[in-house]
Amino acid sequence: MHHYATISLKPPSSSNSATLTHHNHAFLLSPNLFPQNPNFVIPPLRKNLFNCKGVEIAVPKLRPNSLNNGDDKFRSITAVKDVDIATLGNLCIDIVLNVPQLPPKPLEHRKAYMEQLSKSPPDKRYWEAGGNCNVAIAAARLGLHCITIGHVGDEIYGRFLIDVLSDEGISIVGMNEQSEALNLPSSDYETLLCWVLVDPLQRHGFCSRADFNVDPAFNWMDKLSTEVKMAIRQSKILFCNGYDFDELSPSLLESAVECAVESGTSIFFDPGPRGKSLLAGRPEEKRALGKLLRMSEVLLLTSEEAVSLTGIDDPILAGQELLKNGACTKWVIVKMGPKGSILITKSSITCAPGFKVNIIDTVGCGDSFVAAIAFGFIHDLPLSYTLTLANAVGAATAMGCGAGRNVASLRKVLELLKESDLNEDDKFWDEVLNDKVNSQDLTVLSKLVVNGNHQVNRVSVQKVVSELLPKLESAPAKKVAAPSKR
Repeated sequence: MHHYATISLKPPSSSNSATLTHHNHAFLLSPNLFPQNPNFVIPPLRKNLFNCKGVEIAVPKLRPNSLNNGDDKFRSITAVKDVDIATLGNLCIDIVLNVPQLPPKPLEHRKAYMEQLSKSPPDKRYWEAGGNCNVAIAAARLGLHCITIGHVGDEIYGRFLIDVLSDEGISIVGMNEQSEALNLPSSDYETLLCWVLVDPLQRHGFCSRADFNVDPAFNWMDKLSTEVKMAIRQSKILFCNGYDFDELSPSLLESAVECAVESGTSIFFDPGPRGKSLLAGRPEEKRALGKLLRMSEVLLLTSEEAVSLTGIDDPILAGQELLKNGACTKWVIVKMGPKGSILITKSSITCAPGFKVNIIDTVGCGDSFVAAIAFGFIHDLPLSYTLTLANAVGAATAMGCGAGRNVASLRKVLELLKESDLNEDDKFWDEVLNDKVNSQDLTVLSKLVVNGNHQVNRVSVQKVVSELLPKLESAPAKKVAAPSKR
């Protein structure tokens, strides 16, 4: 069945201040998005208004050739949503190497280290699809229709990446137009390589050429092509992460956000470790980061990342602050490592302990987690079911070595769910929940459900798994064609 999204665009308000309206409460759009974090001060947004899932929000002025064409009347846009999730940017090849020690921290030393590694082409057995390929592959293995939007070069690495994704039923929608690439040094056009270095203690270090450039690696891209816009419009979810800033200009990222919101495509955003450095970035980076945080329906962060963005030490309070400052934000998901995860909405808190597994490699776990959250979001699963699945997919990836083709298989996810061996830690969750018990609707996944505590809704993992399994087992492995050019 095709999914349709219809939205309306409104002309600019005559008011001199931009407000957000939600549940009849209005609040001013402040340049300081999080007062507790004085480092995060972003330039104010210009004041065009349009509807975002029933919330009136401020967004930058649309370009003359954008969908509203300067029309002062309401315009309706309807797109067929036949792609479940599209990932934006961050398509790279991981070169996974075991090293006696991780590279030094000083930038110039790391650059010399990488140049030494790059002197001879790495053996193909060490290549793996990386970056947002992890999200797409994990999602495709759950039966979702996936595409990736990004740039790969026309060389052995690019062809390798295309082949890997094709084998998983995933298409690439290229962001570049050939005319834009004329007169470029060949290195500027090549597929990005990311060196994933693993020391004897299984600690990871990462480096790529994007780490040493002031400007994004593909800064020569200055606009979204017609094909890219159509791919975004035809997708139910557009996934972005903080590493996109290493490749794409902030203005291009803002254009992608505008296109998604205009066409009713839900934005998922994981700022990752880059979120902290973007706080101290250039004004255009802060503005694009602020827009992604405001306009995303789902935000995914580790507890450390939530603290660094908001300046609030409590992960739940940090998540609630992100919700409060979001225009479209419905879910904030805080990843607590092997302990589990928390999903925060405006009216509820849902907690799910992780699964007990033998952890081999954590690379790609967060990306796999995103794929499962997308599955739950699209299928409108109960929140505790969505977190349970996401924890299982992340844990299944941790049991393998590396990401890319090594992310969780559906078979391994089903095995973990059937075992239902939760990593329950009552003391940990008591400390996290602390004084939240009486304040909101609170749900906790548990092995055993003990009657009597009406303040906490405990959900049996056996019940969750019994209802998840049929949906997952019936999910076909879908082959995805590139979006049609309409």
